[in-house]
Amino acid sequence: MQHDPGDLAATQKEQREQWQRTYAMHPGMYGERPSAPAVHAAEVFHARAAEDVLELGAGHGRDALHFARQGFAVRATDFSATGLRQLREAARAQGVAARVTTAVHDVRDPLPLPGASVDAVFAHMLLCMALSTDEIHALVGEVRRVLRPGGTFVYTVRHTQDAHFRAGTPRGDGIFEHGGFAVHFFDRALVDALAEGWRLDEVHAFEEGELPRRLWRVTQTRRP
Repeated sequence: MQHDPGDLAATQKEQREQWQRTYAMHPGMYGERPSAPAVHAAEVFHARAAEDVLELGAGHGRDALHFARQGFAVRATDFSATGLRQLREAARAQGVAARVTTAVHDVRDPLPLPGASVDAVFAHMLLCMALSTDEIHALVGEVRRVLRPGGTFVYTVRHTQDAHFRAGTPRGDGIFEHGGFAVHFFDRALVDALAEGWRLDEVHAFEEGELPRRLWRVTQTRRP
């Protein structure tokens, strides 16, 4: 399906404002317990002797804080300053503030890190937000740039077997808006394309939430 880049840009602006409002109205909306993918990712990162983790789309920080409690140095980014403020407050309350840094960042822009500067990257449902396919490819290219050789990238995305796929308002390029939130639903071809030049370690199907949402957890490694 063809789509108007101008329409997508408007959707992206609306989504940013929507997340800001949502975090302001519902502080700590996802609770304090880490997501199952973050628990798994921490185990993988430990097994591979990672010391620092970059989380993209950290929100109010339930997963970033888990990584910090696990002993990693964590760099957390999100486009919501409100969510990151809640993250910092929680980090201080949990005694892990020294291991957490935050930065407001829109993933459509280059990552604010030098090349080969981080051991691991984690992103829970960030790649399947209101991003075009080209923007997703550019982001994964940036993740590869900032990872050290042999570094690990774990991400999750909703996919085309999800109940909300093709439900709600179509925004083009595989993106559908439902309940005020836009999602880019992945097919397997996109996962495979994003792994070109990487070692694709795992594509694990799982479910989350009451609907339930259907997702893939993808683990891939930057080749030396």
